[in-house]
Amino acid sequence: MLVYLLRRLAVSVPLALGVATLVYLALEAAPGDPADLLLGERPVPLEVRQRLERAYGLDRGPVERYARWLGAVVLDGELGWSHSRSRPVARVLADAVPPTAQLAAAALLLHLVAGVSLGVWSAMRPDGWIDRGLTLVGLIAYAMPTFWLGLMAILLLSYFVPVFPASSVESVGAESWSWAHRGLDRVWHLALPAGVLGLASSAATLRFVRAGVLRTMGEQFVRAARARGLGRGRLLWLHALRHALLPVINLVGLSLPALLSGSLVIEVVFAWPGMGRVTYDAIRAHDVPVVLAGTLLATVMVIAGNLLADVGMAIADPRVRLGARGGGR
Repeated sequence: MLVYLLRRLAVSVPLALGVATLVYLALEAAPGDPADLLLGERPVPLEVRQRLERAYGLDRGPVERYARWLGAVVLDGELGWSHSRSRPVARVLADAVPPTAQLAAAALLLHLVAGVSLGVWSAMRPDGWIDRGLTLVGLIAYAMPTFWLGLMAILLLSYFVPVFPASSVESVGAESWSWAHRGLDRVWHLALPAGVLGLASSAATLRFVRAGVLRTMGEQFVRAARARGLGRGRLLWLHALRHALLPVINLVGLSLPALLSGSLVIEVVFAWPGMGRVTYDAIRAHDVPVVLAGTLLATVMVIAGNLLADVGMAIADPRVRLGARGGGR
């Protein structure tokens, strides 16, 4: 298993660099000049423009700029300087990662709770009205664009029925509140964006759990447990669900890219100051170091999520460990 993980990590390094390179090429192909965005519409003397380009390295060619950035990242761990925020990129990401981590963790928790519980509930009465209703609602939610669901949630639960705030991380003046009051306020602001992101992506887990439970209910060990007098509820939650969750573990790792891409849209819609919002603002400002660093960090998080899913599958299913050992030989 260790050899398998080391191989995955070795493949992940060129993968992350390849993603960063493609993003850089896309940014360089986009119209617009970073110096023009920095200077604005007001005319400035030529020497001022040249001084600004030298200060931010914009006077060099695209290949040299990328080579310098890549060398600084690999050799020194330096992510560069954000010209749109006038701060080191590392500090920009350090401020943006905690809000994104909170949003992604809350969305993943809702994703798992809703997907697993509704999947089992749907499997309890297959082809009944509950099963068909959950299937229809899940497919509609999964097919809807995330930004549209976010806007409709704001319209319904922040405007017509003002239950949740429509934007920001915390209320005005929350810095002076007690830690308990401030934590509840943070959860209140987190509920709507995390609910939209987590519940919308739980439809696929619902279908996987439903299919896995129904398949497992026909296995011999479940029939034997039923013959011993176990009720249907215990059969579903204690026996069938445990075996049906094996593919869900892998699905969670694969859902991380969707959560990260969806969090970018959700953060823009709800004005959530996380990585998605920072990356979106950096793209508009043509702030290449911030976009590259954000993309690289998101790629590392996706790779880490897939590795954790593999480890979880190996822990839950001994056959995966045996297969990994056989591949290591």
